[in-house]
Amino acid sequence: MGGCSAPNCSNSTNTGKQLFRFPKDPVRKKKWVVNSRRDFEPTPHSRLCEDHFEQSQFEEIARSSAGGKKLKPNAIPTMFSFGEPPYPAITSPYILLPMKSEPVEKELSFGDHGYARRIPLPGLDNKDGDRADDDQQTCTQCQILKKQLEKEMQHTARLQKEAEEMKKRLYRLDRIEKGLQNFLFEDQIRALSLTKRSRRAVWSPETILKAQKIRSAVGTKGYEYLRELGYPLPSYRTLCNRLETKIMVTTDMSCEMLAELGLGLMATCSSPTDGVRDNDEEELMGVLS
Repeated sequence: MGGCSAPNCSNSTNTGKQLFRFPKDPVRKKKWVVNSRRDFEPTPHSRLCEDHFEQSQFEEIARSSAGGKKLKPNAIPTMFSFGEPPYPAITSPYILLPMKSEPVEKELSFGDHGYARRIPLPGLDNKDGDRADDDQQTCTQCQILKKQLEKEMQHTARLQKEAEEMKKRLYRLDRIEKGLQNFLFEDQIRALSLTKRSRRAVWSPETILKAQKIRSAVGTKGYEYLRELGYPLPSYRTLCNRLETKIMVTTDMSCEMLAELGLGLMATCSSPTDGVRDNDEEELMGVLS
């Protein structure tokens, strides 16, 4: 196994020293390179030995998997045995301390995260600052897109709920229509959607025949009562105009009595048409033609 990468240091595992890899984080790795006074790019095999770290940089209790010392997540090497470094040594991830005797014009402070730093370290490329600005803009856009996504999801949930309600209503209406088909013809079902005062229904021959039977069974007053309740039936005038057998009848018998005979005859009656609101066809004339 290789030895320590620090200049003028020949320590290795063979001499009983523990070696530590350079960190993968580019910011921390750059701090290690600056403090070691070497202008090189560390490889996966580059190491620094334990002599270059202060005791405070090690975990007090935790140990590595091999049983040796374990560095803290933000450990920085500061102990090197040669002359003045070209750059100030970084002793912690937060404070930059000078090692030269010249006064420092301004103290630099920065956090662990590279994207939060506004002033780059000496020797570091300015591209890190640009990358930090790009990361901040990306985070802002992510928050905006996240809010838009939440609104769209809420709108989709509302639409799905409305669609479920519409399905239930359609199912109920379909059952109602099937129930009406058991005792009403299609033209009668269509007439239910028309208003009573503006009803312009077109009655089928089956409905006319059915209406004649109902009128014969319940009489004129019962028939008109059903129509007043909203039962879809043609008016008395329509029944008279749609009779297939058209005969002129002159008799003293009332319309109810003729209906009870079941002969299919209708006299000229004015009483059944009183108060009937039906605009289906022309007014009933005195004589059936």
